[in-house]
Amino acid sequence: MNYLENIDLRQINNLELLAKQVVEGFIIGLHKSPFHGFSVEFAEHRIYNPGEATKNIDWKVFARTDKLFTKKYEEETNLRCQIVIDTSSSMYFPKNIQGKELNKLQFSSIAAASLMNLLMKQRDAFGLSLFDEKLVEHTRCKSSNTHYRLLLTYLDKLIKDDELNKSTSTTHSLHEVADRIHRRSLVIIFSDMFDNGNSDELFSALQHLKYNKHEVVLFHVIDKELEQDFNFENRPHEFVDMETGERIRLQSNAIKEYFVPKVSEYKEALRQKCLQYKIDFIEADINEGFKPILEQYLVKRKKMLS
Repeated sequence: MNYLENIDLRQINNLELLAKQVVEGFIIGLHKSPFHGFSVEFAEHRIYNPGEATKNIDWKVFARTDKLFTKKYEEETNLRCQIVIDTSSSMYFPKNIQGKELNKLQFSSIAAASLMNLLMKQRDAFGLSLFDEKLVEHTRCKSSNTHYRLLLTYLDKLIKDDELNKSTSTTHSLHEVADRIHRRSLVIIFSDMFDNGNSDELFSALQHLKYNKHEVVLFHVIDKELEQDFNFENRPHEFVDMETGERIRLQSNAIKEYFVPKVSEYKEALRQKCLQYKIDFIEADINEGFKPILEQYLVKRKKMLS
């Protein structure tokens, strides 16, 4: 069953509630999946180890349980995660296509909000970077509820925005993100990687993140049915470049045989480059929901903290 069927997307106007719904459904599903027993830490306390200072022991918990626990504070985070979202106009696809509930930007925003909800529950710190032609927003990593709510306002604005004809400068933006993150972090990128620039320069920017000792996960956001398999009804369609506004009218099946191999070739080149630079490349099909994204985050977190 499609994971999206378990999510009430009518809650998209209440991003905090929707993210909570996604995470709670995911956690319940962990017990029914190969991830059963996967460690997800949701405690505000950790077990007291003999020899540690006693000033942080929670004596109220001791009175109830007869066990010693110390309080965990926001600065005692295990992980720092910078979430980077491509907000260029190509991310608004599919737009006004019947049967499509989310575009790529809305999907990425909900996925990011869900990740932040999970990060906050685990007392990890998180920040947010948004870019199109330039880096338009960048926050430092924090783990407080106030910070979480602030970032939700940025994501909520993205979900409601429908501005087109915004081009992309992934290369410049990723270089700037790499320069601004000063401590080793997990960098999670949501992008369709449609950049009009030089591909070598783009991978140089990704390599910049790795050079600074960050762990990088690239979620390649795509509508696989339409953008990769090109499953349009066989009739004339008007195709619009969402970043330039250029229009062309074509019979879909007349170009499918040419289009599909080209897209597959580009995707495979992207995958191989990521493999070369030791960047995790994950296909994020917007039709498959958020479960694969949360699973990949847990896998990566476990590897980094083990």
